[in-house]
Amino acid sequence: MAKTALLFPGQGAQSVGMGVGLRERSTRGRELFSIASEILGYDLAKLCAEGPDSELARTVHSQPALFVHSVAALADFFEQRPEIYEDVAFVAGLSLGEYSALYAAGALGFEQGVRLVAVRGNAMQQAASAIPSGMASILGLEREQVDSLCDASRNAGEILQVANLLCPGNIAISGHTGSLDRCEKNASDAGAKFIRLNVAGAFHTDIMSPAVTDLTEAIEQSGLRDAQIPLVSNVDAAPHQDAPSFAQLLTRQIISPVLWEASLRRMISEGVEQFFEIGTGRVLTGTMKRTDRKTPCEAFGD
Repeated sequence: MAKTALLFPGQGAQSVGMGVGLRERSTRGRELFSIASEILGYDLAKLCAEGPDSELARTVHSQPALFVHSVAALADFFEQRPEIYEDVAFVAGLSLGEYSALYAAGALGFEQGVRLVAVRGNAMQQAASAIPSGMASILGLEREQVDSLCDASRNAGEILQVANLLCPGNIAISGHTGSLDRCEKNASDAGAKFIRLNVAGAFHTDIMSPAVTDLTEAIEQSGLRDAQIPLVSNVDAAPHQDAPSFAQLLTRQIISPVLWEASLRRMISEGVEQFFEIGTGRVLTGTMKRTDRKTPCEAFGD
């Protein structure tokens, strides 16, 4: 069998109706949503199925929703494709998806993971609410051009920077709302497409620094273990398996750019021949196609 890697989506992939089919066909999926609802104190399955979108999109809700959905999808995936388990050489997740990847790698328990992402979501929601900020994708430009756009759009004292290097021609930026507004016009003048992302604030910048303390404490209490499968980190696009490294990387991740394209290329260079996107949507499948069309990526979730 081909050397395989599992990919897990991050915030922004959520949509009303996610997981309905998954819960209908998977007993384990229903159980996981039920356990998570007890921990969180609200009906997560109902929120995912019925919304409203404004509530599901809130960071405090979308992060647990995506984690639980991905874990449920992973259980369903291995029920249907058990032969693939022995071929998984790496796991990786986009931002929040890194927590789903840690679960898949055996480094994080499910209940601990739900509690951890709930703290992360709440801490990041508070940091985002304190400062008007956001994120956007810029399509059609290279890294140097995006950096120049950010420099031209940022006023003194503002943050506007590359936050996510997704794939060739698709780079996310993050920063203060005013700088994003100016960048939207400047991007149009440069012939690039500018797309606001459905997130609460400027993730992967120092605007998230107030969330670090709460997240650090939650990570220390989460019982992180050494991984059975290497995780390729967002922070350095390198594989890691030891718990102390995960603790440091997860804290750095919320204020550091996500090196997603580099992570995909690292796994390909290590011999991965098949990727599976586990969870809702097909965003990561799209990034794989733009990064390396020769390497297949199959989406598995809803």
